[in-house]
Amino acid sequence: MTATAQPGDQGRGDQRTGDGAVAALATLDNVAGGGLVIAVDGPSGTGKSTVCRRVAEAAGARYLDTGAMYRVATLHVLRQGIDPADGDAVARATADLPLVVNEDPRSTAVLLDGEDISGEIRGPGVTAHVSAVAAHPAVRANLVALQRSLALSAGRCVVEGRDIGTAVLPEATCKVFMTASAEIRARRRYDQDRQAGREVDYAAVLADVERRDAADSSRAVSPLRPAADAVVLDTGDLTVDQVVARIAGLAADSASTPARFTSGDVTAQQERGSR
Repeated sequence: MTATAQPGDQGRGDQRTGDGAVAALATLDNVAGGGLVIAVDGPSGTGKSTVCRRVAEAAGARYLDTGAMYRVATLHVLRQGIDPADGDAVARATADLPLVVNEDPRSTAVLLDGEDISGEIRGPGVTAHVSAVAAHPAVRANLVALQRSLALSAGRCVVEGRDIGTAVLPEATCKVFMTASAEIRARRRYDQDRQAGREVDYAAVLADVERRDAADSSRAVSPLRPAADAVVLDTGDLTVDQVVARIAGLAADSASTPARFTSGDVTAQQERGSR
């Protein structure tokens, strides 16, 4: 297992790993007053969705894929013929998305105005523009507020994205940043696209992964980066079971310092998280 500790990580998650820690998720609380919040960030292709669904199922928790929400917003913008770089037009178009948020870890359906678009939002057309749409401050402010509200109202929730630990739920005490080399992540996405019947070229997929990494990590608002107290986990050589067990161990350790969430100004928290 390859894991890199960030400041504040002192070997957390090593005390309780394996099947025992995963089973214990069902009754684990790490929020003051009861509840469970696990914040998972990282770039695309690290296995976040697969792992987070598994963790959520084991914990009896809801699952919130915030990346899918930005993809839905991007598809909505493209369908309306709006330039993804036009911040004002994008903000207006996404201010009141007809989006149904799916929080069931066993379901992959994503609905926009009643239509299941789960396949379309993963296609190259949306992927090529999602970073541009997500970079607009007004879009992020609206979606971050919604994501925080959904996560906290769930009681038990596993939340994945790119700025969960830094902007959406900075108070969470179980924060994981999943990573892997661009080549490994591109190969995973290439394989997924081929399995879905999409004709793709590996070199083009790799170039897109590198382009999106650069865009996400350099944007002015909530850039892609680990929270100061997150555990950075390289998934390149790990199985899904190993990553799930590692996160379960981290969640178990976080129970000793339960998170205390406030209903403060999410926009202000987002600005602090981007510094």
